Amino acid sequence: MNPSLSKIDEMIADLQQAIQVLTSEQLSVSTAAEEKINKCRKYLDDKMSKSDELYYGINTGFGYLQNVRIDNDQLEILQDNLIKSHACGMGDEVPSEIVKLMLALKIKSLCYGHSGVQMITVARLVEMFNKNILPVIYTQGSLGASGDLAPLSHLCLPLIGEGEVYFNGKKTKAAEVLQHFGWDIIHLQSKEGLALINGTQFMSSYGMHCLIKSERLLKWANIIAAISFEGFDGVNFPFNEHIHEIRAHSGQVRVAAEMRSLLKGSEIAVQKKSQVQDPYSFRCIPQVHGATLDTFNHVLSVFMREINSVTDNPNIFPDEDLIVSGGNFHGQPLALSLDFLAIAMSEIANISERRTYQLISGLRNLPPFLVKDAGLNSGFMIPQYTAAGIVSENKQLSTPSSVDSIPSSINQEDHVSMGANGAVKCKRVIDNVEKVLAIELLTAVQAIEFRRPLKTSEQLEKIIVAFRKEVSFNDADRILHEDMIKSVDFLKNYIFE
Repeated sequence: MNPSLSKIDEMIADLQQAIQVLTSEQLSVSTAAEEKINKCRKYLDDKMSKSDELYYGINTGFGYLQNVRIDNDQLEILQDNLIKSHACGMGDEVPSEIVKLMLALKIKSLCYGHSGVQMITVARLVEMFNKNILPVIYTQGSLGASGDLAPLSHLCLPLIGEGEVYFNGKKTKAAEVLQHFGWDIIHLQSKEGLALINGTQFMSSYGMHCLIKSERLLKWANIIAAISFEGFDGVNFPFNEHIHEIRAHSGQVRVAAEMRSLLKGSEIAVQKKSQVQDPYSFRCIPQVHGATLDTFNHVLSVFMREINSVTDNPNIFPDEDLIVSGGNFHGQPLALSLDFLAIAMSEIANISERRTYQLISGLRNLPPFLVKDAGLNSGFMIPQYTAAGIVSENKQLSTPSSVDSIPSSINQEDHVSMGANGAVKCKRVIDNVEKVLAIELLTAVQAIEFRRPLKTSEQLEKIIVAFRKEVSFNDADRILHEDMIKSVDFLKNYIFE
């Protein structure tokens, strides 16, 4: 398949496929998906023309107003009003890469043919994705339970010519972009507004973004820990495979094997050591990093299931002649998982900062603060302060959102997941982890220089050489903020072979 074009309605089986599909330049909808969408829409139209029965959100009001009947000639107004009235976001703007994920995941969910939307509506969302027309969405406003109502309303306002979008790098009125392309507004039919704004695509998109970034950071965490281990002149017995076989947590076993691989062939590792064992931040790398890896894999399984699901309400089953109101929009599985991921990833930063602290402490024949003429020079004293402050922030952010609930809609929606809050802060935690790992890398490579002429493994030396092209050895005090930013950029941009 051309990586720039993906069929969004196909099953996504794993994270690598998710990355390929969700970061495609162009999306398309298969003929089979079009048939499902059209079949469901026709069924709903026929049902509405032949029945006087009340169907939630189709010919009734919403939430507490569920029992208010809406006449057939007002159904389009009802759906327009729904999107306008629910576009109540506040706070920072959602990053563009997450908005694009939201578009892709909303399209995907609608393609299963259980939502009752028109094909023209789905096609317009596909066009918005393919032309990089990204609605302005805000981070605050969703309770993560009736779906992500406020953010998804902002996502879909451009369909009816409302709201703002980013197009060609500029923020502009959606109506102007529609005019630019000669597009008419979408005349929403019964159920469509509800199908568009019910769903978990805000939480899901943040979650997938966090998982994609976490996978890379977990790889970096082991590499950086191995460089720190060498800089600290650690004892490598704790990575022995027999230790991990008798506990056998899969993440722990995998990290221990990776540490052995990363250190293979190191001249530093085979030198006689003066110590019997090392502090936990070095000795327990497999146990701590491995536990986070196991958490990552659990959370990934939840999100893979979610992005292949239908999460709006009510759900329509044409073959069974059923329109059923339920609660697939409730974000509880995601809320718990986002909190779990935030906690687990914050621990990667927590143990990383401890290794940074050990490296600057003047132990193991390393100079205090890893600098010549300590006293005249402060060296790497303050990067550790910065890492400590970020780690402390992450601890505060790791307080679970999912244990909270505030009733809404006159107690009709009396238990909510708060998964949207969990999603936003999970991203903040993971962005912070990247900064702390960057500080450890900066510190670890500095420490390695004091082991010369001995070399570490070929794998690690290759990364050290690449890093030194960006950040030079610190002989005397300079503005380390600049080095820290370069280290973050190195983590973002380094291409693993």
